[in-house]
Amino acid sequence: MANRYLLEVGMEELPASYSKLAIEQFKNAFEKLLNENSYKDFEVNVYTTPRRITTIIDNIIENESIEKEEIKGPSKAICFDQDGNPSKALQGFLKSKGLSFDDIFYKELGGTEYVFASVEHKSLSFTELIEANVESIIRKIVFPKSMKWGGRDLRFARPIRWIVSLYNDKVVKFNLEDIRVSNLTNGHRFLSRKDIEIPDAHDYMKIMEDSFVIVDNSERKARIRLESERLAKSVGGSIQNDDAIIDQVNNLVEYPTPLLGTIKDQYLELPDEVVITPMKDHLRYFPVVDSKNRLMNHFITVRNGDDKYIDIVRKGNEKVLAARLEDAKFFFNEDRKKNLEDYVEDLKTIVFQDKLGTLYDKTIRNMKLSEKICNDLNVGEETLETTKRAAYLSKADLATKLVVEFTELQGVMGKIYAKLSGEPVSVQEAIYEHYLPRFAQDSLPTTTAGVVLAMADKLDTISGLFSIGTKPSGSQDPFGIRRATLGIINIVLEKSLDISIDSLVEETLYNYVNVNELKFDYDEVKKSVLDYIETRFIGILQDNNYNINLIKAVMNKNKDLNLLNIKQSLAKLDSIKDSNEFVDAIAAFRRIYQISKGKEFEKVDPNQDIMEESEKELFNLYSDLKTKNINLTVIDIVEAIKVLARFKSSIDKFLDSTMVLVDNKLIKNNRLSLISLVLNEFNSVLDFKEIEEI
Repeated sequence: MANRYLLEVGMEELPASYSKLAIEQFKNAFEKLLNENSYKDFEVNVYTTPRRITTIIDNIIENESIEKEEIKGPSKAICFDQDGNPSKALQGFLKSKGLSFDDIFYKELGGTEYVFASVEHKSLSFTELIEANVESIIRKIVFPKSMKWGGRDLRFARPIRWIVSLYNDKVVKFNLEDIRVSNLTNGHRFLSRKDIEIPDAHDYMKIMEDSFVIVDNSERKARIRLESERLAKSVGGSIQNDDAIIDQVNNLVEYPTPLLGTIKDQYLELPDEVVITPMKDHLRYFPVVDSKNRLMNHFITVRNGDDKYIDIVRKGNEKVLAARLEDAKFFFNEDRKKNLEDYVEDLKTIVFQDKLGTLYDKTIRNMKLSEKICNDLNVGEETLETTKRAAYLSKADLATKLVVEFTELQGVMGKIYAKLSGEPVSVQEAIYEHYLPRFAQDSLPTTTAGVVLAMADKLDTISGLFSIGTKPSGSQDPFGIRRATLGIINIVLEKSLDISIDSLVEETLYNYVNVNELKFDYDEVKKSVLDYIETRFIGILQDNNYNINLIKAVMNKNKDLNLLNIKQSLAKLDSIKDSNEFVDAIAAFRRIYQISKGKEFEKVDPNQDIMEESEKELFNLYSDLKTKNINLTVIDIVEAIKVLARFKSSIDKFLDSTMVLVDNKLIKNNRLSLISLVLNEFNSVLDFKEIEEI
């Protein structure tokens, strides 16, 4: 049987959201440790339950390698006295390394002979490696929030209560602030006993299952999904597919038992979203839907335990849900007593951010910026009016009782209340869509008004927060600036919006000055906002395998930060980066840039009368460009590169046959001025200085 190591860190209830972080960090740490110590073909698996983080390492082949190291000592000249006896320098070297005189030899370095000795290092056994390193691994695990307990210095997600450390059938001890390290574990908190012995690491999974703990996350998830689907099918439905909720539930239970509950028919008169949100987001129940994805009068919840007294548990969950839905029903009926538009005035009493005014202020700013975006995109009068109306109503649902109670329904209820108030479908959709995307992989707005309003709302939030010095730091982003920025970038690229982010940020900051009379360093804040958006955009481009030098070469010439133009130019350049034309254009630029860099001269209109033939050839090529009114900043970038590539031959002839930096100032100025004109054409297309090797 292959060697196996088991490490179980037992603790108080681990937050569900920490599970993935724990798995990644333990797995990476052990793989790094074993790789650095030359272990091969091992397999590391990490599992979590609410009460334990378990690492299992399989296929451990003991590393019995012996490494030789040559140790340099003092120079031979000082190793012996005049009688040929070992000096104190040599004796000290031998003593410090545990060597004898017979172990030394001599090697010449830089013309001087030195004493050397060859030392053998036997690799640590696996148990020695664990004993020496696991304490450090546990201490280095990082969580969004950690705590100390019991007067210890150790910080962890939750207090650690026990540790199992087993190599096959042997306990591998290490000291972690006197926490017990043994082969004794604990099973399910309510269904099993304490201090369960694990005689061998290979027996762990079976013993834990007998103790009502399914250690493997994937196995628990499969059980939850399969049994939930079976229960839903028994009433003619299926569970609403939502991996995020299933993952949350999976990380909250050790022994999952799904059960089917019933929703009272009176609550099905509410909009589906009003019923589903309390179920999923507050209670983590799975809604049951029919073949047309309509909500049925059933739900599924998962018990952390077995099926004993299951009917009592079912009734308890039904009562909890009924109480939630009764509140939702009351709030919904209260909200319907007014039209959605009537709630806009209430936004004046709701603070968006202490220094940035109320939600009503944000509404006015969003309207102004949305109008600017509509005009920039030439969307037409009808879409403009739709967008302005949607912008005016977009935050109104935040003043309703239902959204105050269930904040997850923002936008959703805005759309529903807009429909009940008789607003056009286009306005309803835009109100909902302006929050999109809400998270990674979320849908993007589909309507033009929704796209515009989503852009405006996110830019307003980002610019406002930057203007008061609130920026993301590290992993902390409490106001969702990073998410909003990525949303803007994805919307622009996916919807092919030909628009200047620079001008939109400018308008946004002016709105804060005009609407809120906010005072800030305009130039500094604008630069900070644009730099932040640009940095996130560069990250996305690099994730798409674009060369960073090429990215910078394009972006440095796009001062208005038109993301679509940058992406399109980059895609075109990437397709020709290995072509002869691109290589020639780069080579031509480098020659004229290097010879003119840092040179002081008087710029003049080039005089053909004092030109050499090769010089005239280059001048004529440049003049031909101007005569034909070819503007390299306007034409397709691939065509522009082809035009620039044609300069290579003339540049080579000119520089190979003509001395540029001559003593005659008239001739020198003439030649450097010509080079400067040609260089300007190159610089108008790309920042070629950024391009080293593509």
